[in-house]
Amino acid sequence: NSRGAASLLKDSIPIAEFSASGPFEGHDLLRRGFTSVKNELLPSHPLEVSEKNFQLTQDKTNFAMLRNIQGLHAPLKLQMEFRAVKQVQRLPFLHSSNIGLDTLRGNDECIGFEDILNDPSQSEVMGEPHMMMEYKLGLL
Repeated sequence: NSRGAASLLKDSIPIAEFSASGPFEGHDLLRRGFTSVKNELLPSHPLEVSEKNFQLTQDKTNFAMLRNIQGLHAPLKLQMEFRAVKQVQRLPFLHSSNIGLDTLRGNDECIGFEDILNDPSQSEVMGEPHMMMEYKLGLL
């Protein structure tokens, strides 16, 4: 989902660049948890991959059905609208709800996990607005 943790982290400044101990920093258990080669290679649950790709799979199915019903122009027009709406974002330090994208997908009236338990004011990722804007513009 576009409103998940990934959308909160995509515009944030990477923590590794501002670490005090530099490139020789050890593994931070509090932020990253325990390391395991098995967890890096395989998903932890058989349904994890399916859940991560749910929206993509649903969009592909909807586009295929729309193409069969209305022709090639309908999914192409909808994909262009999706791309245009995804480009409209707030400033990097403000949470973007992507209400336009939810409206196009028909999820604007659905209440999901991320609507209740993904409150950006309780996020651990918080940055200084000026620094985040300079990083986004490539000045840092």
